[in-house]
Amino acid sequence: LQASLKWVDYQYPRQLSKLAIAQTISIKDEKDWLEQLENHLKTKGWQVKAKTNRLAARKGVAGRLGPILIHCGLIVLMIGATLGALNGQKVERFLAPGRSLELINANGEKELSINLSRFAIDRDPAGRPEQFRSEIKIDEQGKSNTTIQEVSVNHPVRFKGITIYQADWSLAAITLQLSDGPKLQFPLSTFPELGDQTWGLVLPTKQNGEDPVFLSLTSEQGPIQVFNENGKLISNLRLGGEAKSINGLKLRVVNIIPSSGLLVKSDPGVPIVYAGFAITLIGGSLSIISTRKLWAVSDPRDELIHIGGLCNRDLSGFANELPALIAIIEKP
Repeated sequence: LQASLKWVDYQYPRQLSKLAIAQTISIKDEKDWLEQLENHLKTKGWQVKAKTNRLAARKGVAGRLGPILIHCGLIVLMIGATLGALNGQKVERFLAPGRSLELINANGEKELSINLSRFAIDRDPAGRPEQFRSEIKIDEQGKSNTTIQEVSVNHPVRFKGITIYQADWSLAAITLQLSDGPKLQFPLSTFPELGDQTWGLVLPTKQNGEDPVFLSLTSEQGPIQVFNENGKLISNLRLGGEAKSINGLKLRVVNIIPSSGLLVKSDPGVPIVYAGFAITLIGGSLSIISTRKLWAVSDPRDELIHIGGLCNRDLSGFANELPALIAIIEKP
């Protein structure tokens, strides 16, 4: 940074001849020409430092800050990520509506209670899931007020240092009515060997446990496929539909209860990580600015003006600007 801000004073034409852009023109009144060049550069936003028979100009020095800020931002980002890895905590739980998750502080005392009041899955006309929404109630220990928030994918809830994400979903239970008996709720289990999102239940159809059937489903909307013990599909049950007789046992599906997968994360390094990203983005934006430097040295004896320049990017564009600049100054 100090090197970028320091003015470089080229005094001799041979110094300019070694630069990336160099040109020599013949002029009668070199002093007036240098003065016109100085005034023109100032009107174009250049910083100019003039001396006897020579001048130095620069533009876009702020661009030299870009790489410095990028590296500083990356360092800050790594510090924040390290702090979060060492001191951060996270817990992931599947909650059915009406269930709650209690967070305990370092002293073993209950600090927060997160209750899932409602969970919904938005689906498109083809039945594909588009969004998952969880309505939660957050109760603080020792306080009577309750905070109600909605968590969805890409829209987490932040509450006093913790962040609650909508991370996953599952099917928790199925409510069945057996024959004319009461409605019974059975927990569902996952069966990865049948698919990534396949849940099921093994249900005996006889009082002695014989003739079991396997109820399989992939969505909270159904349908529920029923397989016998040989793996043959014997029936399909619809949510809220009429009861069907399976091995002499009437089965009716009352409802299917989905569960929300909530990720609760406490990460003290998040603000530092965000600050690192912001610094890096600012540095990247500044790096786009082209830093240009221009020198002009007059040779009164030979009535010549020597011009040279440097540019850290788009050198060809700067080289094309130089003849246009000279043409403007040479106009009577």
